[in-house]
Amino acid sequence: MPSPYAARLAQIEWWHVAQGLDADGWARLGALLTRRECDTIAAWFERDARFRSTVDMARHGFGRGTYRYFAEPVPAPIAALRRALYARLAPIANAWAEALGEAARYPPRFVAFQAQCRAAGQTRPTPLLLRYRPGDYNCLHQDRYGDIAFPLQVVVPLSRPGADYSGGELLFVEQRPRGQSRGSAVTPAAGEGVAFANAARPLRGRRGFYRVQLRHGVSVLTAGERLALGIIFHDAR
Repeated sequence: MPSPYAARLAQIEWWHVAQGLDADGWARLGALLTRRECDTIAAWFERDARFRSTVDMARHGFGRGTYRYFAEPVPAPIAALRRALYARLAPIANAWAEALGEAARYPPRFVAFQAQCRAAGQTRPTPLLLRYRPGDYNCLHQDRYGDIAFPLQVVVPLSRPGADYSGGELLFVEQRPRGQSRGSAVTPAAGEGVAFANAARPLRGRRGFYRVQLRHGVSVLTAGERLALGIIFHDAR
């Protein structure tokens, strides 16, 4: 039976998403999860059996807050959303690889890409839940877990800005060669997906495309509690 996520993604104007990613390195996807789905997934954060690993960000110098990687089997709704998103983003990832002159190409179906990860020894699932409380934040970073890395990822906040929390904006900072860094602060609604470059993206210059680096993070939460679902497509070693 087709997942409801495939139908939701079919309503998105993907040409517009591609334009946003090409221009800025990130793009809004619109509502991916319902309010009930957000609440259900957020409640999983306290269920230890669902996770393979828990990270205290302050202990590792990543910021402040906690995130937890799902264990296998990844919960069916998240696995289905991950598969559906990958199928839509793979053509954009391939266009980026071609523009940058990279040999890597991404198969149209997620199961084939996941097989590539496993063949390279990347077998640990990477979808995760993140939780921030007052004073918490996430330092600017990139999520690369091995030799194989899909160039795009998606975050879906599960909490309502202005109602459940304040502050905690999603941050993107782009470093262009021989130029100043450019930053963006984004406040997605609960259930709204945002796609963005995992590390590098192509930018057209006078002599063709060149590579720019993008890092992402979360600004300091000033009140309440913010939970989010992170969907990374490559698995980890």
